[in-house]
Amino acid sequence: MSTTDIFILQQIIDKSKKIVFFGGAGVSTESGIPDFRSVDGLYNQQWKYPPEQIISRSFFYQNTPEFYRFYRAKLLPQGIKPNAAHYKLAELEAAGKLLAVVTQNIDGLHQLAGSKTVYELHGSTLRNYCLDCHAFYDEKIIIESENTPDKLPHCPKCGGLIKPDVVLYEEGLDQRVIEGAVKAIKAADTLIIGGTSLTVYPAAGLIDYFHGDNLILLNKSSTPQDRMANLVIHEPIGEVLSQISVN
Repeated sequence: MSTTDIFILQQIIDKSKKIVFFGGAGVSTESGIPDFRSVDGLYNQQWKYPPEQIISRSFFYQNTPEFYRFYRAKLLPQGIKPNAAHYKLAELEAAGKLLAVVTQNIDGLHQLAGSKTVYELHGSTLRNYCLDCHAFYDEKIIIESENTPDKLPHCPKCGGLIKPDVVLYEEGLDQRVIEGAVKAIKAADTLIIGGTSLTVYPAAGLIDYFHGDNLILLNKSSTPQDRMANLVIHEPIGEVLSQISVN
């Protein structure tokens, strides 16, 4: 990447007071979590059923054991840690320059890195709830369910089936999360979009609410919004943000 691009990015961040970061799967690939649509992504891996079908609401109820076999194997990577991008965003928030992170990811790495205001559009694998009594549990109950007779996670309180608090295909986004994300994006003077192809709707449509001064695109491949941006850098987001200093 050019030193000129980093210089321009640093200048924009230095002048900004209300930054919002909108991110996707590319933010976590540098932590070892595969994305969905690249050559090595989940959607291009061989499985008994298409991954898009498995992570749907109807499949969850119709073939629950297979759903959890895939979910534990592919969506609950263990030992994963935040990368430079996660830590830099948390640093920007701590310095009072970043209003919020709006993420399409479900891995919880932003919070693990120290970010406080995070709008998780698609939920989180770290939260799971009983469909009957609505008690909440962390991801350990899903992981440990592999060792049970039926290999399904059941509520210790009532015996009900536990479902991940993630947005599956055929499910709508949480309205409160949407409202918080829209409010933050509307208030931003700089919107940094990173690690997303901006092809997943309705999440990608949220950036239409941005009317601030600077739109920055950090993504390894081009996006539909590249032509609208003040700055476009086609490099891994962690490598880019690690070169930024927070004043």
